[in-house]
Amino acid sequence: MNFIKNFFSKMSDLQKRILFVLAALVVYRIGSFIPLPGVNASAVLHLFQGESGVLGLFDMFAGGSLSRMSIMALNIFPYISASIVIQLLTATSKSLTELRKEGESGRVKINQYTRYLTVLLAVVQGWAVAKGLEAMAPVNGVHAVMNPGLTFEISTVVALLGGTMFVMWLAEQITARGVGQGSSLLIFAGIIAQLPGGISRLFSLGSVGQASPAMLAMIIGFVVGVVALIAFMEQSQRRIQILYPRQAMANGAPTAQSSYLPIKINMSGVMGPVFASSIMMLPAFAGRFLHSDALWFQRVMGFFTYGTWSYMIVFTLLIAFFAYFQTAVVFNSEETANNLKNAGGYIPGVRPGEQTTKFLDDVVSRTTAIGVVYLIIVCVLPIVLNTHLGMPLVIGGTSVLIVAGVVLDTMNQIQSYMVAKQYAGVIKKAQRRGRFRI
Repeated sequence: MNFIKNFFSKMSDLQKRILFVLAALVVYRIGSFIPLPGVNASAVLHLFQGESGVLGLFDMFAGGSLSRMSIMALNIFPYISASIVIQLLTATSKSLTELRKEGESGRVKINQYTRYLTVLLAVVQGWAVAKGLEAMAPVNGVHAVMNPGLTFEISTVVALLGGTMFVMWLAEQITARGVGQGSSLLIFAGIIAQLPGGISRLFSLGSVGQASPAMLAMIIGFVVGVVALIAFMEQSQRRIQILYPRQAMANGAPTAQSSYLPIKINMSGVMGPVFASSIMMLPAFAGRFLHSDALWFQRVMGFFTYGTWSYMIVFTLLIAFFAYFQTAVVFNSEETANNLKNAGGYIPGVRPGEQTTKFLDDVVSRTTAIGVVYLIIVCVLPIVLNTHLGMPLVIGGTSVLIVAGVVLDTMNQIQSYMVAKQYAGVIKKAQRRGRFRI
């Protein structure tokens, strides 16, 4: 015990945070293998064999929890869906807008509302899964549910709700006590866990002659090119020059100190595509677990079928909407303009106040438009290549974007944390020297 205490006492705060993230991801992966009680896992797994559509994407994001029908089958997505609804309501509701302006106390209340809505969505989706499992056709004479009925439905809802709440709590703990954004890191872990199997399937296609060496080379080149594009675009920014007037020099000539306001091209990060994907998953999720022969139901399912032009159009519109919406949440041009004005800063050629707000809005709108085009290319183009041109991609563009985006964002946070600690150490040394001299 003393060795463990000494080991952790000698570690820096950053090392402890990274170790906490790794430990949380290990716990998350272990939990994804705990099966639902009363479910025949092999029958459910047979349902997902060869599934490469939206449900397959859901299963990849969940790290295979859905195909294994574990207690974490719903994963973090009820929480993400609840966050989308609460953010939309915050943008349209005056009371929630005022609550957000209250600072930390308002943020805590909004997070509490998000948790309540997460519970409601998890209960509804859990009930849908339970009813869908009971309605599944038997596989080789084996039913998916051993003892169907009300008891099974209640136990399934409770288990799935517990798994969702645990994943939500784990994501919040990673964000607060670790490094990076918790929800994104959990989805990242699920995708990474599924990659070896996908790569193995790809090379098995080549070994049996279903994919030529030229096709394999094209796929590898395409993935490398997409990763390079993501790395370039995620680091790209528009720098706006900011001038801060200083005191006049001895000869009376005024001087100005110059700095820059960085505007990222993709300010929404990976959350825009994640929000869009989570919404597109709902119809496929409902269609697989809620069977109906009604004509309207079949038409809706056909409209949202993965790879159809209607699916890609809706997906594109959702990516654009959430990119602009998330940017508006992250960047407040009016608040930024007021902060510059209060600090005495100004943009050359632009008046402080309202004109600065309008200028920042125009710049952010143009940069976000470029970011939307980039997101559409990365997320939608692989779907076209896979479903219409026959390129057997084992990982979609959204998955690549999440993996690369999370890695870059986490590395930037680690670098910022190290720089902040370095400056804090310099300040402490300066303070100690000052006290010594006194």
